[in-house]
Amino acid sequence: MNNCFIFFLLLTTLVACKTKSTYVQLSTTKGDIVLKLYDETPLHQENFVKLVKDGYFDGVLFHRVIDEFMIQSGDPDSKNAKPKERLGNGGPDYKIDAEFNDSLFHKRGALGAARDNNPKKSSSGSQFYIVEGKKWTDVELDKIIEKTKVDEDDSHTLTLSEEQREYYKEIGGTPFLDQNYTVFGEVVRGMEVVDAISDVSTDRYDRPVEDVKINKATIIKFKE
Repeated sequence: MNNCFIFFLLLTTLVACKTKSTYVQLSTTKGDIVLKLYDETPLHQENFVKLVKDGYFDGVLFHRVIDEFMIQSGDPDSKNAKPKERLGNGGPDYKIDAEFNDSLFHKRGALGAARDNNPKKSSSGSQFYIVEGKKWTDVELDKIIEKTKVDEDDSHTLTLSEEQREYYKEIGGTPFLDQNYTVFGEVVRGMEVVDAISDVSTDRYDRPVEDVKINKATIIKFKE
């Protein structure tokens, strides 16, 4: 086998092994948000991509919005919801196994999977949230960690790397969700849109008084 052919095989293998990140654009009534889906959470990535391609998210509302916390969407029942109607229970008849990863945390801009109170902490088949979050002090972070050690209803003890701790202090996020809800992506463009949605007026059920809608969700090519 000559050297040129060996080189060609090696080059082909390297190209084939190189992975390309998956990006989704949410075109909302407040502007566009571009999400990067993590390869480390393949079950959530595959499901989210399928729903996007099926047009599942087109027309859904951000039905739960809490300032300095997160914005939530993905309920198909919200597409034709009447004003003041309570939302948040819709979705496909399946759940996704949790995919916890210590390196993926609820930093500002994190994309997470919503879920109900099930023992395996399996994710909703369609509902998701984007973290706006806030900045935390060392004292506040220590209290959150301590709470997970003594909470009888919780099956995990939160740990934070030094890098994660500094991120929460300097940039922000929602650390009390870590290792409890699956993080499967992050915002790479349009964080100002997330902030704008977080600032809208809401009713007592955290639904925006004026509807905020995802007009279209699409898989896109994006260069970071």
